[in-house]
Amino acid sequence: MVETIYLPIAVLITTLYFLLPAYLSNSSGLIFGGGIPVDFGKIDKKGVRLIGDGCTWRGLIAGAIVGTLVGAIQGYFGQYLLENFGEYILTPICSNLHEGIIVGFLLGFGALLGDAIGSYIKRRIGIQRGRPAPILDQLDFIIMGLILVLPIIHLSLDFIILSCILTLIIHLLANTIAYLIGIKDVWY
Repeated sequence: MVETIYLPIAVLITTLYFLLPAYLSNSSGLIFGGGIPVDFGKIDKKGVRLIGDGCTWRGLIAGAIVGTLVGAIQGYFGQYLLENFGEYILTPICSNLHEGIIVGFLLGFGALLGDAIGSYIKRRIGIQRGRPAPILDQLDFIIMGLILVLPIIHLSLDFIILSCILTLIIHLLANTIAYLIGIKDVWY
């Protein structure tokens, strides 16, 4: 009985743990961003920015570094976690420093690349910066991070679906809280 209670909790915790480089990279891109936009201010034939001012080189580089550092820390402690809690870990986990660095970079850089691609798509379909694009706004970063890490780590379809569901919930909660305490102008 106890196992059936702890197993879902362990899966949720280890899934979030694996995704941490993407989550922190995405946040770091926003925190450390600013400066020169990734699209260098270029516009398309219709006069619309390719991506916009929200995706900057400084944010991309800082976010990728943060994702890599988080992955390195996870890789460093991975073997310890597997040895002591391996029976509860049913999701991917980096087991050494080298793997942690690679996976952390791929998840972190992928998250920022996904965000930029999401902005590009929004501009092409006429959605202005700061306007909502439900599902795209919440999942672009995590999907691209997972796509980039797929050649290195086998991810089951169940893990990918769980990652997306958790990301939707966390994104909604975090943005709502940020709105309520005055950090964001909109709840989404």
